[in-house]
Amino acid sequence: MGKKGKKEKKGRGAEKTAAKMEKKVSKRSRKEEEDLEALIAHFQTLDAKRTQIVETPCPPPSPRLNASLSVHPEKDELILFGGEYFNGQKTFLYNELYVYNIRKDAWTKVDIPSPPPRRCAHQAVVVPQGGGQLWVFGGEFASPNGEQFYHYKDLWVLHLATKTWEQVKSTGGPSGRSGHRMVAWKRQLILFGGFHESTRDYIYYNDVYAFNLDTFTWSKLSPSGTGPTPRSGCQMSVTPQGGIIIYGGYSKQRVKKDVDKGTRHSDMFLLKPEDGREDKWVWTRMNPSGVRPTPRSGFSVAMAPNHQTLFFGGVCDEEEEESLAGEFFNDLYFYDATRNRWFEGQLKGPKSEKKKRRRGRREESEGGSKLACGGTGTQVPVEVVKEVVAEDGTVVTIKQVLAAPGSAGQPQSEDEDSLEEAGSPTPGPCPRSNAMLAVKHGVLYVYGGMFEAGDRQVTLSDLHCLDLHRMEAWKALVEMDPETQEWLEETDSEEDSEEVEGAEGGDEDEDEDSGEERGAEDGGCDKPRAHTACTAGRLRAGGVMPRPPLASQRD
Repeated sequence: MGKKGKKEKKGRGAEKTAAKMEKKVSKRSRKEEEDLEALIAHFQTLDAKRTQIVETPCPPPSPRLNASLSVHPEKDELILFGGEYFNGQKTFLYNELYVYNIRKDAWTKVDIPSPPPRRCAHQAVVVPQGGGQLWVFGGEFASPNGEQFYHYKDLWVLHLATKTWEQVKSTGGPSGRSGHRMVAWKRQLILFGGFHESTRDYIYYNDVYAFNLDTFTWSKLSPSGTGPTPRSGCQMSVTPQGGIIIYGGYSKQRVKKDVDKGTRHSDMFLLKPEDGREDKWVWTRMNPSGVRPTPRSGFSVAMAPNHQTLFFGGVCDEEEEESLAGEFFNDLYFYDATRNRWFEGQLKGPKSEKKKRRRGRREESEGGSKLACGGTGTQVPVEVVKEVVAEDGTVVTIKQVLAAPGSAGQPQSEDEDSLEEAGSPTPGPCPRSNAMLAVKHGVLYVYGGMFEAGDRQVTLSDLHCLDLHRMEAWKALVEMDPETQEWLEETDSEEDSEEVEGAEGGDEDEDEDSGEERGAEDGGCDKPRAHTACTAGRLRAGGVMPRPPLASQRD
């Protein structure tokens, strides 16, 4: 048998193995999902009490991650949907809809009858037709004990003009999943990858589906060529030439019994129609030049001006069998598909600072070279470390790496005097993963996300913006003090549990019942915290937050 025959046989073998695993996962998860469907149905019964659209001016949304932040195609508005929050003992899942008015700097909570069930790690895409439509697919929900997951495979559309939700039912679509990616391509939605997990097993996907916005039908694409390996939490963006870029992501594999190893992917692929035909696609491996991001998971993506893809934040884990430590980022990168090149985004600093620095350099030049006394004068990243002590005595360390001032992330000439344009480092969003990004009128908005401090997770609710044309300085629209972050330690005994319940108000019997009711209405999921490589991994894959020992996946 020749090499080609061996390769084809190996490929068929891998397909059979993947098919067996999917069947195995499907069988084991069916019972779990049947149990969760009853709980989801209960939540939908509560949601059904909404009979009219109610718009209420409100403070900024509560802390969350794995939500979606989308741009209204006609108005100066950002649309926030879904997400999750973990306070140390309970996970809250949301199906709330918030609208942020950019010009007024004001939030509005929009209650709409019959919304999608509570979820996180879904995908949302806006298309302009009909006054604007927000399409939502998939995501996940967690059981009350945090050990079971329901992966949605439903498709919803929010009609922005009429503020109405509609579930679109069509056969032949993707299986239930989380951490997938979806983009609008011409008159279609193109979906790639993701993962599905049951209590014992998991599977990652690298399949591609297309949803036709005219016929409301799904079709599974079968691109030729060698494409990405199965993964979730990757970058997916449309190029000016009409192709689709897939970069990075996360996956894991079982190396031995009850031990999984995560992989942070850093490869890039291009998916495009073959010979201009929309029914035939091909994969091509890409090798971009420039300064690319370091391998990581949990990063966030948005489309920047000039059809560039913006890449923000994330986390790089040092993973061992029983522990996991993550380094979080707040850096910016731009990928220019036209030039197939990465650029690191660096802030120039405010104009007033530039003038002061230029004047200062002239004075130094006249009075002798003070720069020589301080070293080479090369700009290096500045690390700012801040420690805050929470009410429970936990010390939370926030480490922020400020990029060296210099050229902006947009492509510039190699001989540009970036030092002349440099400004002092400007604080912006602290390092984080799983943040929500959106770009409107050339301004980047970063909302929420999370970072970890030991066994404690800090979920964020701050909002920052950055003018991508000027690249001068971040502006804080909503600030958050980590000291105010609620964190409940895991209880070790029934006595501790009773103390916690008593603190919530009411006697023991009354509070036990009311606590269950609150959890149901808020979409809460009680679960202990065991922050190891086996529990924190789901976040890197794009799923619900860390939970009792299961599989290791991170967004």
